Amino acid sequence: MAFTGSGELVGAVDQGTSSTRFLIFNSKTAELITYHQVEINQMYPHEGWVEEDPFEILDSVTTCIESAVSNLAKLGMGVSDIKCLGITNQRETTVVWDKETGQPLYNAIVWLDMRTSSTVKALVGRTPQNNKDYLRPHCGLPITTYFSAVKLHWLLENNPDVQEAVAAGRCLFGTVDSWILWNLTGGVRGGLHLTDVTNASRTMLMNIHTLQWDDFLCRFFEIPKSVLPEIRSSSEIYGKMDSGPLKGVPISGILGDQQAALVGQTCFKLGQAKNTYGTGCFLLYNTGTEPVESKSGLLTTVAYQLGPRKKAVYALEGAIAVTGGCVRWLRDNLGIISTSDEVEALAQRVDSTHGCYFVPAFSGLFCPYWQDSARGIICGLSQFTNKEHIARAALEAVCFQTRELLEAMNKDSGIPLHQLQVDGGMTVNSLLMQLQADILQIKVVRPSMTETTALGAAMAAGAARGIEVWNIDQEESTSITTDIFTPAVTQSDADSRYVRWKKAVERSMDWETDSAPIVPQGNSYRRTLAGGLFLWTSFAVLVYAHLHRQAR
Repeated sequence: MAFTGSGELVGAVDQGTSSTRFLIFNSKTAELITYHQVEINQMYPHEGWVEEDPFEILDSVTTCIESAVSNLAKLGMGVSDIKCLGITNQRETTVVWDKETGQPLYNAIVWLDMRTSSTVKALVGRTPQNNKDYLRPHCGLPITTYFSAVKLHWLLENNPDVQEAVAAGRCLFGTVDSWILWNLTGGVRGGLHLTDVTNASRTMLMNIHTLQWDDFLCRFFEIPKSVLPEIRSSSEIYGKMDSGPLKGVPISGILGDQQAALVGQTCFKLGQAKNTYGTGCFLLYNTGTEPVESKSGLLTTVAYQLGPRKKAVYALEGAIAVTGGCVRWLRDNLGIISTSDEVEALAQRVDSTHGCYFVPAFSGLFCPYWQDSARGIICGLSQFTNKEHIARAALEAVCFQTRELLEAMNKDSGIPLHQLQVDGGMTVNSLLMQLQADILQIKVVRPSMTETTALGAAMAAGAARGIEVWNIDQEESTSITTDIFTPAVTQSDADSRYVRWKKAVERSMDWETDSAPIVPQGNSYRRTLAGGLFLWTSFAVLVYAHLHRQAR
């Protein structure tokens, strides 16, 4: 990509569920100069468990930074042009590590992970009237498997290494931003143990009103404050890069990925909203400087706090667990596509799903149901159904789930949205965007700058006091709208399809029955990796023996 215009450059680490990227922007034009991307592997040691290797996450960050920075030389620019960098990250994913050795005490437990279903039931059982919304007035969130405190509570109950490290004062906890920041600023050599208000608001441990760790919440989850990072604003100088090509460059912005997309879409006014299509799908609605408690199954969250002296801005959020993850499932589990990009062409071969509906409740149902026991189903099958119909049903599932979020959002806010701003990797799929407009019966607006998540982190970093190369206060728009999708079907057609979708959702509910939880033993981080190597080695031996017999 050719560099146009002048101005300082700002970098952004975008560490997502499926991949890590480092992107470099021109702070004056918001133009993306260059980037590098690395895919992240997910591990599924048991049904419903989703883990990632913290060191793989960290290595992917350093690899992306080194590769993107090396690209600058080819464009006639150097490291000195990068004035600061920001971090945006997959939220709720939980990492625990030893501050003396820097070693993870366990794999990162990904936000999608379902192992804590029994933990949730036990925690809800402690509340008056078994109320999963008992903690909402304090943290804005229901008690579900989604949030970090539940995962950390599970580790403290079940993992001897974590228990030992806590007792010895060596355990540190963080969402992925904290793990990255601690390592980039020195790790065991004085790394900074910090997080920002947006990530802290996803743990269930931060008071949504005071923006501080809450004693009542910490006691409820039996989590010692000693393991928690310090909470900071989303835009300030936290520290400097300790090594690598950007050594000495300030790190000055942190935002959870969905909040970063809200900033990148410049949704700074009350009532503005965006929907991000990634591994999951997340609709955020700016509610201003006062938190709004949802009555419709949505989440109350911190949208951003762009400086320690500025007021926090809040949002209502609708969260869908599996959207892009569904396409990845079609690729990796069913093998009906070779790359995720192929799903659009496959789905376009048919004019409809012909009654096929796909509810991808692989990790239960999030907003507005919050039902951990739901499981994915494909229904309405006939002998006529083929892989094209299933691919199209997977795309429609994204759109139907978004409509559920939008209806809840309209009910809570009292101000119906007349158009939806979108971003994220899936928005390159024009068929998906048209289906979304059809099912919502409103305009869907796709900007030319689809990298709004990384852009938001760069904006927060560049606007930090002491950096000030990005003027957010006067920001009107960082992107030019290139595509507007308008409904191409009637309201009655959209409604009838939506009614059948709701029937499919009902059939997916209460599918999973109670089962005894699997508890790890010993050093779970090393054991998980060792167990994986053992299984792969055993598999390789069996394959070799089979091929050897065939050859004979």
